[in-house]
Amino acid sequence: MEMTGAPRSCLLLFVLLFRPGTAAEVSVWSVDINSTQDAVFRKTLYANTTIFMKFQGDPGSCNRNLAFNISWYLRSSVCYNEVFNTPDNKAMNMFGMDHMLKDDWCGFYSQGYMYFDNCSSLFLPKVYYNDFNPYQPLTSPKSDPSNQSFIWPDKPDFGAVAKAWEDSPYLFIVNVHPLSRGVEDEEMGAEQFSFSFTMKVEMKGPHDYSSPADWPLMMFFMVMCIVYVLFGALWLFWCACYWRDLLRIQFWIGAVIILGMLEKAVFYSEYQSIRYKGDYVQGAVIFAELLSALKRSLARILVIIVSLGYGIVKPRLGTTVHRLVAVGLLYLLFSSVEGVLRVTGGFYGTVALVANLSLSLIDSCVMWWIFISLSQTTRLLKLRRNVVKLSLYQHFTNTLIFSVVASIIFIIWTTKVFKLVDCQTGWRDLWVDDAFWRLLFSTILLVIMVLLRPSANSQRFSHSPLIDEDDEEDEAKEPMLNEAFEGMKMRGSKPDANGSQKLLSKEDEDLKWVEENIPTTVADVALPVMLDEEEEILKTKLERSKME
Repeated sequence: MEMTGAPRSCLLLFVLLFRPGTAAEVSVWSVDINSTQDAVFRKTLYANTTIFMKFQGDPGSCNRNLAFNISWYLRSSVCYNEVFNTPDNKAMNMFGMDHMLKDDWCGFYSQGYMYFDNCSSLFLPKVYYNDFNPYQPLTSPKSDPSNQSFIWPDKPDFGAVAKAWEDSPYLFIVNVHPLSRGVEDEEMGAEQFSFSFTMKVEMKGPHDYSSPADWPLMMFFMVMCIVYVLFGALWLFWCACYWRDLLRIQFWIGAVIILGMLEKAVFYSEYQSIRYKGDYVQGAVIFAELLSALKRSLARILVIIVSLGYGIVKPRLGTTVHRLVAVGLLYLLFSSVEGVLRVTGGFYGTVALVANLSLSLIDSCVMWWIFISLSQTTRLLKLRRNVVKLSLYQHFTNTLIFSVVASIIFIIWTTKVFKLVDCQTGWRDLWVDDAFWRLLFSTILLVIMVLLRPSANSQRFSHSPLIDEDDEEDEAKEPMLNEAFEGMKMRGSKPDANGSQKLLSKEDEDLKWVEENIPTTVADVALPVMLDEEEEILKTKLERSKME
């Protein structure tokens, strides 16, 4: 099956394929306060999620002449991009705003404040509010303010300051304002007094600290972890039953299954940690990203070696091994750098940009390599008239074509829903953008498992030479003859008319020489270094000598 028209559309696919997911939303923050400061928190919340504020520090180190007015502003929006794409400096300007940023960017807001007579009272175990403050709908910039408001009837818990009113993205802004303890509480410069304490903000809802944006993704990782366990059990059962007939490529498949199982388990444990603790351990998240980078690198190598026909069409990869190792290490390096920077908060630097561009370039080259290799492998199997192996590779090629079509459709849908919109309202479906690519590769892996599964007839898929079996015996005897007559000069020997070895027919030799030496596509000319091997060069020389 000719695939020369496919790589163009596949370049876009692998630029975005298997890309790492966004970091999970934390629900517990600890902010050091040592001056007049605003703190901005972003998160998607379930309805009735309670927001807590607590203060920690040493009461003895506080200046008793300082009072504090700590005010907060909670704003929901129907637009996901308004909450998560607004920079901190612009978000701080939204403090106390009672209107929408744009028409149809509707939502609600609520605000309140806490007054403390002195610094020591910040750390006293008391309820900061007797009742929750009301929340009101945001008004249009071109309309009059609305008087509609709602009040929560229940009493707050210790440290509770606000409660979410609906499932929505929320922006929570806190302002810390030190004051002097005069008769009229006149404001004075905070620089004249030293203070330092830690403000802890928690958001806990119906699913503990988990957010509505992350909950579906956590369930997805749980299901995928179970799926990979089933993959591993099935593959182990097949390998145990037919361990005498295992091929080398089947060990590669097993390694990818094990890494996929570990990757899904680590990510699921990360989301579980956020659910019950509100935050994650950065070292564990970095380990998860490195493990995911290793798994994605091996996954690409697996698809390449299957496309090259390793163990099925050719017994070894020759010099291609070095190129495979180079591609795998480069992808592992740049994907690891990108993942670590994304976790540590340096995702928007120059190094991150270089890593992302490098990953895109490597993915494009990998996809081009895959389809060129599939084209050559399929042509070679047609020449050999090997119906069994040709059917296997046709199924594998059809699977990749289906993946390309599904990916293009999905990219168009996500671009339309998440990118080319002024107000991003489909925030509940954001988890699909990460889950789809992982599910797509799992489907490809399942197809590879089924096509190359261990069986009693596994050897029919292994590499077999073009010559007959009798020739193998003759070739095995030939070294013995050479050793017996070592050092003697053979004279008068002429090749037999029938030949001491059975060779291919003249027509088959000519066809094979044409297929291997005359390029039929532009890619065959453009990528000779990638596609030629020592083994193929030797075969070409042999065929030329036969033609002469």
